[in-house]
Amino acid sequence: MLGYVMTEERGGTDRLLAQLAEGFEAEGRRVIGAVQINSELPNQVKCRMELRLLPSGERVTISQSLGALASGCRLDPDGLERAVHHAETALEGGAELVLINKFGKQEIEGRGFRDLIAAALAEGIPVLLGVNRKNFGAFQAYAGDFAEPVAAELSAMRDWCLGMWAGKM
Repeated sequence: MLGYVMTEERGGTDRLLAQLAEGFEAEGRRVIGAVQINSELPNQVKCRMELRLLPSGERVTISQSLGALASGCRLDPDGLERAVHHAETALEGGAELVLINKFGKQEIEGRGFRDLIAAALAEGIPVLLGVNRKNFGAFQAYAGDFAEPVAAELSAMRDWCLGMWAGKM
């Protein structure tokens, strides 16, 4: 009940997960979690990263400007933790699916959406998330054989979710 998507294209996984969420929301499915929206900024090398919170649609900025020459992590941990709290609260109201933009550094370190993933799986709610190549080894250490790859195609992702729901009935 834990699926992951990986793409090579910058922002590709984010776009696919956002499209999947929009489609299921339009069908009235109860999808919770967060999908990432990247916005290019004028005169900036780095984009602004926001999470669209599901199901509310509220946006939370998760990047911070560190200056043009900065090379460190731009993640705003406070923004991420607000998104996590929103998702945990939404889970209490029930869900059919949890979508998470990325299993990243915060999750590797035991924070971020990590507890939400475990809580959803314990309740039998499928979780689909993005993973990048850099974090794949740590994700495998966390998930083991429990996680399964899902092709980075909207139809395959949708079919995986439908299959998870059919298996629960």
